[in-house]
Amino acid sequence: MAVQQNKVSKSRRNNRRAHDALSGANPNECPNCGELKRPHHVCSACGHYADREIVAMADDIDLDEDAA
Repeated sequence: MAVQQNKVSKSRRNNRRAHDALSGANPNECPNCGELKRPHHVCSACGHYADREIVAMADDIDLDEDAA
């Protein structure tokens, strides 16, 4: 079993964790609707990616109520 030989001070322990902080998001503007979206992801507001509609949004689809 690994047992430390000397106590690791709070300063040395925290210096080791200095690079573990999370970085902020880098949102891009959707070219179709202008909403902020994650880079290289489909826009959640309009369903477009690289000027193409990938996901049809619910308000665009006409559903019959009695068909279900």
